[in-house]
Amino acid sequence: MNKVLNGGLKALVVSSLFVMGACGTNTGAGSSTSKDANSAASGQGSGAHKIVIGASLLTQQHPFYVSLKNAMETEAKAKGVDLQVSVANQDLNKQLSDIEDFITKKVDAIVMSPVDSKGVAGAISKAKAAHIPVITVDIPAVGGETDVHVATDNLTGGKIAGEEMAKAIGDKGKVAIISYPTVQSVVDRVTGFKEALAKHPNIKVVAEQPGITRPEALTAAQNMIQSNGDLAGIFGFGDDAALAAVAAIKSAGKEDQIKVIGFDGMQEAKDAVKSEKSFFSVITQHPDEIGKQGVDAALKVINKEPVDKLIPITPGVFSKDGEKK
Repeated sequence: MNKVLNGGLKALVVSSLFVMGACGTNTGAGSSTSKDANSAASGQGSGAHKIVIGASLLTQQHPFYVSLKNAMETEAKAKGVDLQVSVANQDLNKQLSDIEDFITKKVDAIVMSPVDSKGVAGAISKAKAAHIPVITVDIPAVGGETDVHVATDNLTGGKIAGEEMAKAIGDKGKVAIISYPTVQSVVDRVTGFKEALAKHPNIKVVAEQPGITRPEALTAAQNMIQSNGDLAGIFGFGDDAALAAVAAIKSAGKEDQIKVIGFDGMQEAKDAVKSEKSFFSVITQHPDEIGKQGVDAALKVINKEPVDKLIPITPGVFSKDGEKK
């Protein structure tokens, strides 16, 4: 998904323009330290410098990332931050190019959701060499040292998904997984899912195939259903994968046999849980909170304030009975 403010914290410059930007607060000559801190927290920094954050996001083709981006923009506006967003469209080369551009522009921080957790390591190292802090949101980086990671607790979410699957299929049967193996957050979900099922000896994972897009996930689900006539359940790493599995199950006429557990919790998936017999439940994330916390964490790092290296957002569950956290 460290450089401090250009030239470090300078003396506060008093101007009518700044007064307007600081919500009407009259700073006056000889401003206090607390006023400097308030200015920095708002993203204005001290002096005339306005904080600029570059954001490189995985996609805007998924409602989760639309919500995440909207929340980042809302928080940045509230804090007076210039947020510059680039969308990688799941293309690692584009993401690397976008990050390189942010480094050239000497932004104050970079927030990213990696297209490839390992593939962004070099770009992170370049940013850190330029003294630009890096915050990852939703998807962690592997092999590159970031300042903060803000995300759903995916390992815990995966474990919850495993327990949901056990309930859905009566604690026995064969299960398949639709995954996204190059993204660490999904790896964590799948790991948690398998760890939970390991406590249920009558459940066996018999297949695991990648299905990054909905069409790819549909093909994966169809293949696994055809190869395992007695399949009892499918875990989709995200909403698209889960909805594709539901469609494949419906097409195969196996809605009474195979149950689906999803992950993300966008409205389309919640509606499908309510309306589709095979869709048992979906693990729900909170992208708005992740986006907000991502911007706030970047500001804290820029301003050298204390901040946790990991900010986990606890997932919930949406079932046919509604939402529970």
